[in-house]
Amino acid sequence: MNRKQFLQNSLILGGASLLPPNSAFAANVEANGIDRLTDENGNFIQQPLPFNNNFLEPYMDEETVYLHYTFHHGNAVKAANKYLQQIRKSMDDNSLELVDYQTKKLSLQFSSHILHSIFWTNLGNKKTEPTGELLRRIDRSFGSYDHLKNLLAQIAKSVDGNGWGILGYQPYADALMVLQCENHEKLTQWGVVPLLVIDVWEHAYYLKYKNKRADFVDALFNIINWDNAAERLDTALRLTR
Repeated sequence: MNRKQFLQNSLILGGASLLPPNSAFAANVEANGIDRLTDENGNFIQQPLPFNNNFLEPYMDEETVYLHYTFHHGNAVKAANKYLQQIRKSMDDNSLELVDYQTKKLSLQFSSHILHSIFWTNLGNKKTEPTGELLRRIDRSFGSYDHLKNLLAQIAKSVDGNGWGILGYQPYADALMVLQCENHEKLTQWGVVPLLVIDVWEHAYYLKYKNKRADFVDALFNIINWDNAAERLDTALRLTR
């Protein structure tokens, strides 16, 4: 098999194939809602926000939500489509000199699309706490909900540069994991299904919180939608067993 054939058979051609086959997003890719990341042709699409721009006030201001969703998330979707098309063209032309660069850029931009899409659904306008199977697994993996909150908050606050704090389900270990993700795609683990993500790129908080990332992270715990995280865990467990 030559390099072109290998690339054609790999997971870079867009659509659900770009998602881990055991992920909650892969299960929902054909469904309506913000988890649907691609259209019928495998091109990336950005779904409408599940709430109005002022829904997260006072913890996230209306202007930041608008700019964050429209330009930072939106531009990632546009860039992911650009690099996807470039890869396809490189294969069609059998001109693969730039494909290494293109696939790296696609990884960055599509990872941004995935994490932002989860981020919006992870937020509500009231304080909630985990219950049921999610709470049971939190207690098993971290000792208590308070321990998890402290760990996840510290991980998010201490990301070097830009990135995310992530609570995910690791099917290979059958356990919850907290990850510190740099940029949108670095320091991840194979197979981890994100359940809850905290965006600590400066564009997520700078208008309201200035340079005080820690204040922003602490404020987010007032509007985390733990019911959404629980639904994502249920889906992950169903798909990986």
